[in-house]
Amino acid sequence: MSKPVKSEAELIAMALAELKVHADAPDGMTISILRDGDSWEFRAKAEQATIDKPGYPEAVAMLVQIGDHLSKQYDVKG
Repeated sequence: MSKPVKSEAELIAMALAELKVHADAPDGMTISILRDGDSWEFRAKAEQATIDKPGYPEAVAMLVQIGDHLSKQYDVKG
């Protein structure tokens, strides 16, 4: 049975919504999706000033957990 399909923008929006609930993510963090065959995961990118802010490592760790959860539920569009 195949998983429901979402666009990258939809999945990133879902991740941002969950991050706001579970972590104190600093402004300036950009989330993208890295595909590998049929699987995918989130990637975080930021300028050094954002990386140095309190909460950034925790937000990235939470993003990994959110990605694990969402990638089991959804495929990425095309």
